[in-house]
Amino acid sequence: MPAPISIVIPTLNAGEALSETLPALMEGLHTGLIRELIVTDGGSTDPTLEIADEAGAEIVTGAPSRGGQLRRGCAEAKGEWLLVLHADTVLQDGWSKEVGEHLATGKPAAFRLTFGAKGFGPAWVAGWANLRSRVFGLPYGDQGLLMPRPMYEKAGGFPDQPLMEDVALVRALPRVTLLNTRAVTSAERYARVGWMRRGARNLWTLMRYFLGADPEQLAQAYRR
Repeated sequence: MPAPISIVIPTLNAGEALSETLPALMEGLHTGLIRELIVTDGGSTDPTLEIADEAGAEIVTGAPSRGGQLRRGCAEAKGEWLLVLHADTVLQDGWSKEVGEHLATGKPAAFRLTFGAKGFGPAWVAGWANLRSRVFGLPYGDQGLLMPRPMYEKAGGFPDQPLMEDVALVRALPRVTLLNTRAVTSAERYARVGWMRRGARNLWTLMRYFLGADPEQLAQAYRR
């Protein structure tokens, strides 16, 4: 029987991050969980594609838009389950055991968020994200997303949009389970902008999206 999980990672000049993310996935290969690794790239000019190729990944290329990249990558997947990860998200040691046990439930799941930094700011932002995920079943993409491929397809897949593609899909799926395994994501963007400021901006962006704001306009404001 083929391994059940296709891992899909969207990238754009993510070579440095991939050098940490990919080794953490090896245990899933050794335990027979991972069928394939798909890197869906939006036009990287750094060593991203070389690193992906050396890791044995199938590479899909296209226009830079995370929703579009994920949609293209998932369309190539052959596994019965999809595990979508951001390029700067590193799964905690031992993740494959819990994921392997979770597959029998047939339910979508996400990991508990933590940051590669210490202090009140990282703890506050991660705590809110995990609370939101547990209470509302609404994880963000940097927590990873594990789901049966037929369920993903029934939900309509990732929309081709540059922001909130993860929220759009999660809202169309059955309630997402929060796993105990942690996903460690990069603190760089938060540290650069400020933890409270970035966290508040994320919440404001989410509220605007729920109120019907256009994802393209949200993405432009988010980049500023």
